[in-house]
Amino acid sequence: MSHNTDSPTEGNRRGLGIMELLQTIMQMRAFGNDQGEGDDESARELFHQSLSSGFRLVRLPGDDTATTPHQDNARNVEDRDLRSWNDEEEDEEEEEEDDLQSYSYWRRPHAKTPKWFPPVTTPQEAGKRLLVSGEFGRIGSETRSRKGGTSFAKAILSRQIKHRQTPMQDITNAIVPNTNGTAVASLTDNIYCGQYSANSSFYYTCCKDFRLHIFDTTAPPTNPRQTPQPTERHHRRPGWAPADEPTTMKVIKIIQGSSGGWTITDAHLSPDNERIIYSSIDSTVHMATTLDSSTTQIPLSFADPGPTRRPGFMSTDNFGIWSCKFSADGNEVVAGGDGKIFVYDLLAHRRTVKIDAHQDDVNSCCWADTASGNVLISASDDAFLKVWDRRSLGPSQTPSGVLIGHTEGITNVSAKGDGRYVISNGKDQALRLWDLRKMRTNTEHEAVVNVGYGIRGYDYRYGHYPKPKYLAHPLDCSVMTYRGHAVLQTLIRCHFSPTETTGGQYIYSGSADGRIHIWSLDGRVVQVLDRSKTLPMAFDPSGPEPSDFKGSKPVCVRDVSWHSKEPVLLSVGWSSGHGGSVVARHEWKGLLKMAGALEDLVEKRRLEGQERSARQSRCSPGLLDSDDEFVLDSDEDDE
Repeated sequence: MSHNTDSPTEGNRRGLGIMELLQTIMQMRAFGNDQGEGDDESARELFHQSLSSGFRLVRLPGDDTATTPHQDNARNVEDRDLRSWNDEEEDEEEEEEDDLQSYSYWRRPHAKTPKWFPPVTTPQEAGKRLLVSGEFGRIGSETRSRKGGTSFAKAILSRQIKHRQTPMQDITNAIVPNTNGTAVASLTDNIYCGQYSANSSFYYTCCKDFRLHIFDTTAPPTNPRQTPQPTERHHRRPGWAPADEPTTMKVIKIIQGSSGGWTITDAHLSPDNERIIYSSIDSTVHMATTLDSSTTQIPLSFADPGPTRRPGFMSTDNFGIWSCKFSADGNEVVAGGDGKIFVYDLLAHRRTVKIDAHQDDVNSCCWADTASGNVLISASDDAFLKVWDRRSLGPSQTPSGVLIGHTEGITNVSAKGDGRYVISNGKDQALRLWDLRKMRTNTEHEAVVNVGYGIRGYDYRYGHYPKPKYLAHPLDCSVMTYRGHAVLQTLIRCHFSPTETTGGQYIYSGSADGRIHIWSLDGRVVQVLDRSKTLPMAFDPSGPEPSDFKGSKPVCVRDVSWHSKEPVLLSVGWSSGHGGSVVARHEWKGLLKMAGALEDLVEKRRLEGQERSARQSRCSPGLLDSDDEFVLDSDEDDE
């Protein structure tokens, strides 16, 4: 996949003999075994570049690189035509450029939280309009919450005294997971995907060693025990032996996936939760069952018909799939990789759609809604999201529209499921919310497709984001932008909160600095969960959090999943660059579960409200005064 690096000139290359080339490749492979996602990928990238240039390797970052014409054009665009930062002193910009060049693939530090974006402390008008639009949950509960007339205690009592039962969403929409989490599983390899099933009855993970774990989330937690290992294993590292992989969750099944290019990059469940598909940077997606004991896997080939390929090697099409999703009826699969997107018909057992969609890798794709399989969304390293309607897709393969706004490659796209709203994470450190009704035309896209607004030489795998010149593309059509997290080192994912309990009015994302962010639609960060302070597995996830826990080293959180019926998150954090991940459970801990006496909190609130004590409650006896109501997410006031 592309990494936003400029193409080298002849003066930046050095000739190597064949023996020196092989030695260099072996050294890079050795480095890759001890580093993160980007390192082995970098070695592979340099290897292919060297073959295409007559056995000459491209220098590592630090050498001078050529500037592509479209980047020069981007620098010359008038600031008044762009949403850009005000220029500061030139010496500060030069310092940042030097700082970027000092990083290397082989000695990559922990990701740094980008410091260029001020926090949003007041609700943004565009987001406020969304909250009261009726498309993100109940309007009544949101209005009462804004006026300060709703509390958890009032909502519970109202359910008892009213003849008509209060909708559950009126109670649950303000309850957001607010703990740094407790470890519930530890695996020896990096986890690239971790999600609840649609009904949250189980949770699955996909690892770099091509294993898929399925955990029962309905069973009560147990004492930490070793994860059972499958009888047949094949790993990329010779001599690797299974280590103790403790977990407090019941393990339903472990699926040994088919080896692919680097890791299992994506997985998705069928609507009935009985099948799972996964991609592994190969032209074939595999499908397995989830809840039975069957080990049978069905290959779904997206390659053009051709000679049989060797297992573990690219097909004759020479492309790898990074993302795959079931359709709403479970009869089709959309997949994206290289610069293409595909559709596979499971009933006909063949690929039915192939679109040359983008100029760069397609990192993520999805269906726009859960009711039909007509509209597809693709997100690419070329910084564009494209919308494809199969009903109007002709021989020209022209997109129905393009979502323009990111200035760097896009790591993930996720749909709300209503056919209107999608969100995307970008390497420009922005999470953007899109309304498909406001997308740009393909003609507008064609006019700017070769003009770039990103940072020259920037590579997200370094774990550092230099100061940007532009906040957004000049044709930005996104509805809202959310910042504060770090989209670095790997393809960080983002999601909408569950519709059933929150109406989808929150957006959340992993982060390379280990700080999970939860935003309100109005742009404010309502909760930050710090994985460096996750409690060890010996603690009860539902118990009080110790105040003297010092935490551990930062981790990289690639994926997060919100329970469909409870205020609970499960997150996957990479514990080190050498491999290994910890799954953590983040709960909303109400007053009775938090450390400290309830009486102390009540007294504190009474003292804070003394100056307003003249106002008396006009509610029924036993209800809390509106000034003394408990705040469900107290951290919001601290943002």
